[in-house]
Amino acid sequence: MHFVEKEPSQKRLDFDTKLKSNKILRVPGAYNPLTAKLIEEIGYDAVYVSGGVMANDLGFPDIGLTTLQDVSTRSYLISRVTNLPTIVDIDTGFKSCKETIEIFEEFGITGVHLEDQIERKRCGHLDNKELISTDEMVNKIKESVAAKKDKNFKIIARSDAKSVEGIDKMIDRCKAYVDAGAEIIFPEALSDEIEFAKVRKELSCYLLANMTEFGKSKLFNHKELEDLGYNIVIYPVTTQRLAMKNVEDGLRDIYANGHQNNIIDKMQTRKRLYELVDYEKYNELDEKIFNFSSEGHE
Repeated sequence: MHFVEKEPSQKRLDFDTKLKSNKILRVPGAYNPLTAKLIEEIGYDAVYVSGGVMANDLGFPDIGLTTLQDVSTRSYLISRVTNLPTIVDIDTGFKSCKETIEIFEEFGITGVHLEDQIERKRCGHLDNKELISTDEMVNKIKESVAAKKDKNFKIIARSDAKSVEGIDKMIDRCKAYVDAGAEIIFPEALSDEIEFAKVRKELSCYLLANMTEFGKSKLFNHKELEDLGYNIVIYPVTTQRLAMKNVEDGLRDIYANGHQNNIIDKMQTRKRLYELVDYEKYNELDEKIFNFSSEGHE
């Protein structure tokens, strides 16, 4: 129904192949399925589903209030409309890493990242985070690796230890996480070229860089990150921030002026929306019901 050609197993294989290319993979966050379709159309490498974005979209702060059902259902709805691999933030793994991995793999996700904070976690770019022990995190990773059925399903270990214990101890943790079976390491809240380079020098696994706005990390160009040796860059909250700023500005303008005429040029047209949701392709299913052309509809 969604005109997606690739099965989840193929998406996982695609992602594994792309990782081996030594070219950095650019992965924007999708706060809804329609955004995922746009990410694919523009030509990005994968889709990211942020736990913070998920919480915010539900009206919560990012402090571990979302449930496995909340995140897995939204992730499934996002992943099913795109041929791209989908990577999901599963926070601290919820109540059972085994159950979590089984559900996300069944729902067609390509990989997940798990972090070493306590259950009531905080956004990775805030202060005063609390960590679980290295051994506890290693056990979570081992449980996650054992639970997956597809060898290409990726377990990504995120460490928030840099701002709590310092970068050297964070690197020590990450080495233990790799030994436990994590194929990709996500070192959260690194600040500058020196820190990004230090992590690359010390770790031989795939590395993920988080280029979130208004955080602790300098915002690098993707080529700069590639030159630093990073394999994946995510833009987790960017699309939500873009959308919410424009929605807020538009609503305030309508409230002040009583009409939309000042902001029509800020809106996606009806024609463009119908292109994005493949409206005309549904003609192939039943022309009597879906007989529609986007031409002439703005």
